[in-house]
Amino acid sequence: MPVLTTDAESETGIPKSLSNEPPSETMEEIEHTCPQPRLTLTAPAPFADETSCQCQAPHEKLTIAQARLGTPVDRPVRVYADGIFDLFHSGHARALMQAKTLFPNSYLLVGVCSDDLTHKFKGFTVMNEAERYEALRHCRYVDEVIRDAPWTLTPEFLEKHKIDFVAHDDIPYSSAGSDDVYKHIKEAGMFVPTQRTEGISTSDIITRIVRDYDVYARRNLQRGYTAKELNVSFINEKKYRFQNQVDKMKEKVKNVEERSKEFVNRVEEKSHDLIQKWEEKSREFIGNFLELFGPDGAWKQMFQERSSRMLQALSPKQSPNVKLRMTSNQSHPSLMAVCTARPRNSTEHKGAGLHSMNHKAAREHWIHACIYHCN
Repeated sequence: MPVLTTDAESETGIPKSLSNEPPSETMEEIEHTCPQPRLTLTAPAPFADETSCQCQAPHEKLTIAQARLGTPVDRPVRVYADGIFDLFHSGHARALMQAKTLFPNSYLLVGVCSDDLTHKFKGFTVMNEAERYEALRHCRYVDEVIRDAPWTLTPEFLEKHKIDFVAHDDIPYSSAGSDDVYKHIKEAGMFVPTQRTEGISTSDIITRIVRDYDVYARRNLQRGYTAKELNVSFINEKKYRFQNQVDKMKEKVKNVEERSKEFVNRVEEKSHDLIQKWEEKSREFIGNFLELFGPDGAWKQMFQERSSRMLQALSPKQSPNVKLRMTSNQSHPSLMAVCTARPRNSTEHKGAGLHSMNHKAAREHWIHACIYHCN
């Protein structure tokens, strides 16, 4: 493992460009021309070989306390973060966000290891190096991407890119025969820790895919990938396709059930409304019926009126002559007296002759007439 000691370094093991030795007067007059952080996000971050730092001004070493105060004022603090960044996810983005916001004015450089180096020390990747480079370029927190980054940071690499601090999580990262590849960076006071995001990592995502391999294989077969592209055997291909057909049938049955439930719900709602309307109409009908045919209804009154009219029509009319005669009889007491008077003795009517006989006949006629009309 390389160490931070070279011929161009001081006795402390820190590059001279990063030491606390005061620069010469001629170097102080040179202005810093380091790239500035991105202010707009209209384009992806550049690669380091496209915009390398050619600043000739002395790159004095900073402490973490000085960097947090925002010094130096004439250049940004250059922070470096490295990784594989396979299957770029939110955990990667949060780590880069922390590295970017460590100091008030920081320029974030992100190193991405190549496929050869990653496969040698860590294992096979899902995304190739070009895809991983592009994923980093489109992260909003990244100012510059360094392709083919070294597995272990050397003094030459730190000097070349004028790196002030290295940001990474504080868990010892054992690799390449070392218990912690960032040990020498920590000893030089250039390491700034970040926090890992629990519950998300590239290994977790790969574990999910391996665990649910059948599901994703069936998914991609359904989307048009061939069994050869998926490295699936002939028997498994037929099994997956059959399972896809079964899933389609289940989905259709589920859709039919949902539609049936929806239809039943609509029918229930409509039947409820119909029953409610029927009850209202029934109450209205019963009320009208009772109002018409009840004990005190209009039909009874109308029937009574019609019955009285019919009885009057069927009853014989009283003769006005009877009333006249009755009135005449009542107004002529002498006639009533004649009708109701008893016949006199024969001795009393001697010599009356025809006049008595006529009087008797008239009295009998009035009596019969009165009896007839009274009945």
